[in-house]
Amino acid sequence: MNVFLESVRSALASIRAHRLRSFLTSLGIIIGVASVITVVSLIQGLSKSVSDQFEGLGGNGLTIRPHNEFKDMMRGKMNYLRFDDVEQLRVRVEGIRHLSPLFVPASSEVRFTGMSATAQVYATMASYQEVNGRYVRLGRFISDSDDAGARRVAVIGEKLIDDLHLPADPVGQFVLYANEWFKIVGVMEKQGEIFGMSRDNYMIIPYKTGQSIIGNNTRPQLMITVAVGDLGRLDATRSHIRMVMRQAHRLKADQPDDFEIESADQIARSFDKLSGTVTLVMGGVVGIALLVGGIGIMNIMLVSVKERTREIGICKAIGARSRDILLQFLIEAVTLSLLGGLVGLAIGYALGALIAGIIPDFPPAVVPWWAVTLAVLFSGSVGIVFGVVPASQAARLDPIEALRYE
Repeated sequence: MNVFLESVRSALASIRAHRLRSFLTSLGIIIGVASVITVVSLIQGLSKSVSDQFEGLGGNGLTIRPHNEFKDMMRGKMNYLRFDDVEQLRVRVEGIRHLSPLFVPASSEVRFTGMSATAQVYATMASYQEVNGRYVRLGRFISDSDDAGARRVAVIGEKLIDDLHLPADPVGQFVLYANEWFKIVGVMEKQGEIFGMSRDNYMIIPYKTGQSIIGNNTRPQLMITVAVGDLGRLDATRSHIRMVMRQAHRLKADQPDDFEIESADQIARSFDKLSGTVTLVMGGVVGIALLVGGIGIMNIMLVSVKERTREIGICKAIGARSRDILLQFLIEAVTLSLLGGLVGLAIGYALGALIAGIIPDFPPAVVPWWAVTLAVLFSGSVGIVFGVVPASQAARLDPIEALRYE
């Protein structure tokens, strides 16, 4: 232990004696670790933000949407869900607690007293709130009676208040959409922005109102979200929904599904897998800087062995063993790389937070514990791998030849 502590003290003394050279030696490690931590923190922050959004749906949400292959879409062949599918699922599938169909009925232009705005307009049912976990801030949401009577009422997002110059409390005002006047009955809670794009620029109208606007000749891109009552029967409910949908679409046994069923946690897991792959790829690319940094450490340590040849000869002449010399130079290489790793870790964390703060509405950067552990272990490993050669060279020096070295 005394030999180890003395080697650490000697390594730190050598680093302090050559501060600039030590800094330049560790620069490759610093850049590599800082790059990795910056990339990982940004990707993990985005992944956490997306996962938090899916948590609003809960693990018991299932979304049915049309399945379209890219090559079929390029040929103009499109699959659609049908309005009848909604009633089929409602009547024939047990275990559904809430069901919320949604589609875009017509154009996206909304007007108010000479002002116009482009918004996402959705036609859906009163159950939209419970299924998606999003609620009104002012007024009320569309009701079952609004839907049954195909009333011209609407609930809007916060962004439309600014875009159309509506009053702060717009409940009771009328807006023009698809050449019809809609009365605003509620304002949804604010969601904010992501990547500079607002998530509050929308208007919700009753489901049957949307149907009456598009008529019977248009097939909209309909999607259906259901909330399952018993989470333990989620897979069974999914299978039942698939069976009902195949029967409703008259698909034969050898025909593939023309729809897809996804759960909220499945979508979140898919995004996590994607972000994990991106993290690995980006980490591998910027990890090349760590290799460059390791080679730099090896070169400087080889130069250091040459510079300290007489010192090594004196140490051996007074009784130092080859393994003591090996340990001293190896610890010096590891200390250099570890210090570079720690500095790179701090810089990477600061850069991640800075970049996340500069990009409008980008989620806060998150540095996971495994990234910190890997950064420290990897930088230490670089010191060991690239420090072995110069340390071995120093340990093999003949003491007499070393003392004669000029």
